Amino acid sequence: MSGAAAAAAAPPGRTTAGPAAGPWLLGVRHHGPGSARAVLAALRAARPAAVLIEGPPEGDALLPLAADPHMRPPVALLAHAVDDPGRASFWPMAAFSPEWVAIRWALDHDVPVRFIDLPAAHSLALKETAPKEPVEGPERAEEAEEEEITPVVDPIRVLAETAGYDDPERWWEDVVEHRAPTGETDGGATPSEGAPGDALAPFGALAEAMGALREAYGDGGQPRDAVREAYMRIQLRTARKEFGDGVAVVCGAWHVPALAARTTLAADRALLKGLPKVKTDLTWVPWTHRRLARRSGYGAGIDSPGWYGHLFEAADRPIERWMTKVAGLLRGEDRFVSTAHVIEAVRLAETLAALRGRPLAGLGETTDAVRAVMCEGSDVPLALVRDRLIVGESLGEVPDTAPAVPLQRDLTRSQRTLRLKPEASERELDLDLRKETDAARSRLLHRLRLLDVGWGDPVAGRGSTGTFRESWRLRWEPELHVRVAEAGVWGTTVLTAATAKAASQAVAATALADVTALAEHCLLAELPDALPVVMKALADRAALDADVGHLADALPALARSLRYGDVRSTDTAALTEVAAGLAERICVGLPPACTGLDPDGAEALRGQVEAVHGAIGLLDTGAEPGTGLRGRWDAVLHKLAARDAVAGIIRGRATRLLLDEGRLAEDEAARLMGLALSPGTPPADAAAWIEGFVGGASGGGMLLVHDERLLGLVDAWLTGVPADQFTDVLPLLRRTFSAYEPGVRRTLGELVRRGPVPEGARRDDAAPATGGFGPGLDPARADAVEPVLRLLLGRPPEPVEAAV
Repeated sequence: MSGAAAAAAAPPGRTTAGPAAGPWLLGVRHHGPGSARAVLAALRAARPAAVLIEGPPEGDALLPLAADPHMRPPVALLAHAVDDPGRASFWPMAAFSPEWVAIRWALDHDVPVRFIDLPAAHSLALKETAPKEPVEGPERAEEAEEEEITPVVDPIRVLAETAGYDDPERWWEDVVEHRAPTGETDGGATPSEGAPGDALAPFGALAEAMGALREAYGDGGQPRDAVREAYMRIQLRTARKEFGDGVAVVCGAWHVPALAARTTLAADRALLKGLPKVKTDLTWVPWTHRRLARRSGYGAGIDSPGWYGHLFEAADRPIERWMTKVAGLLRGEDRFVSTAHVIEAVRLAETLAALRGRPLAGLGETTDAVRAVMCEGSDVPLALVRDRLIVGESLGEVPDTAPAVPLQRDLTRSQRTLRLKPEASERELDLDLRKETDAARSRLLHRLRLLDVGWGDPVAGRGSTGTFRESWRLRWEPELHVRVAEAGVWGTTVLTAATAKAASQAVAATALADVTALAEHCLLAELPDALPVVMKALADRAALDADVGHLADALPALARSLRYGDVRSTDTAALTEVAAGLAERICVGLPPACTGLDPDGAEALRGQVEAVHGAIGLLDTGAEPGTGLRGRWDAVLHKLAARDAVAGIIRGRATRLLLDEGRLAEDEAARLMGLALSPGTPPADAAAWIEGFVGGASGGGMLLVHDERLLGLVDAWLTGVPADQFTDVLPLLRRTFSAYEPGVRRTLGELVRRGPVPEGARRDDAAPATGGFGPGLDPARADAVEPVLRLLLGRPPEPVEAAV
């Protein structure tokens, strides 16, 4: 790399022959450990009077926090519009980011450091007026959203192809990341071969290459770059007036030729005239390696942040140290990895690098070696290595002194009090609501969900299914800081914000189901001040809504809410009254609503009937059979089961629900099935009845296995369907029976193959088992089971009569 190439990094007429020959334009690849080492060496050699960083100038007041001992990268500057917190941008920095290294060097040496990019007040205002920036390669994306970025030109790819590489990441590793660091000493020590020239030469060569690319491709299809670069040139002029020429600029390599170009101050100001502006707030927020690895937003181009972090931290023997990390990870997962495995993996990686003509084993060689030696050729454990090490699960930390909206501070206090530390990796949390701390955790997570801060998602628990158990899947993403800022408009604490938002949603909601779901959320989140508003809205919507389908959708949520209220000791008297009223109206309006339906409407209403059945079971658990709300519902099911005008799938489901609850005798169920499958019934209607009765995951298969009469009826009907109509009902039947478990389907096939049970075999205790069915009831065996069942159900043992 010649001195002439290095001179390309400086403005015309200047050289980089010594520390006083600034300003020094240090073009970098963001989040590149090689660039970070080169920047550190250049700063140590040049000793600039000031350091200028590509970033929003509003963040200058936050720069001293980078030296706080509680600040641990990866972190990011978060800028958001005060009036619209959802309009936000991030400027992330890892420990191996050149910008972070430059900031820390300046703070450690009491050198002034400033941001010089276009202010966030302008860039956020331009987000709705300018096209998306297609930036990739050495340049960070400006947007915080997850839109895909399609660059017109990727400088790294063009340079790699020019050098004969088909992989730009591999070329970058060879020429930058795997270069031996220059000028690692500090404190005035002189690196070899005249430190200033050697330390600055790589930046000159890169600036020369970027200059050639910009001549060929123009601005690369990035229309806002001209505005940003004009502002950076103005800031550079201002710094040179204040500090002289001894100024170092750390920016994306793509911008270096533009900053070195000869322009007038008037021309640059003309480009900035009339820019829109919004009021902004900035702060530091924790970031993650996983977020850096994403292909859109600010993580563009960083495939392996964990690997890059290792290259930056491991100054010597990086391959040996990496293989040791991999071995430790695999051993922690109970895989046998010995010291010999580590040695052989290192040898294989180095051999592969030599065969491929690489100066040092890169990520590709180390991954191939790990797969072959430590993973025995399997990609399954290798996926763990990629997830935990190559990408990494690091989550940064920000000191308490960093600015934050009041809601964020309240959330942070709650997280510490409840010992719920935000983590980048996904984990499951099981809560027992009978414990005070777990109940408080549940309330916090439910309140955050109501505020659209999706830190946790409820999942089905592995243990008890009772209402005092909850399971959550937690993962903290940096974007949640934006969600918290957005939610700050509702209040300064999580409780007040959730209460205000719930009350507002209750007033604005138009659908009954939305209000019932909101009532459920209020009980889960324990928002007593919002519940009266929600209950009034619920009563108003329920009184005006005459659609049975809407009522049926709303009732299950209310029934669940009553159960949640019980376990949380919440007064739910008003909710009980509304739920009972909805149930009564459903009982009146459901039979007429079940007639004249098309297949899709019948299927939807079948699901609603099932949901209402379960809800009424929760609302009227203590009622005697045939009385109260349960008695009204049983009467409705009897009507649905016996009325021919009702869709077959609903009649079949109503019959099955009554049979399961013991409200319908087996003989009557068989009679209804016989009527539904009679020769006069159209095959399609009969097939729908079968699906309603034995379809889905309702245990219909086992019912047919243990009741030969029902199986015989289905078998006789199926064999009697005319051939020209069989193809019409076959899809419905396949859907019905394919939901059964393989063992159930196999048993049904065997029973059909064996044929019907001889007359009287089921009732004759002496008759042998035939066709898979038992010979009848065995009183002795049934009596032996009864005490255990009474114990499980909590029933007192049956009194034993005294012997005479």
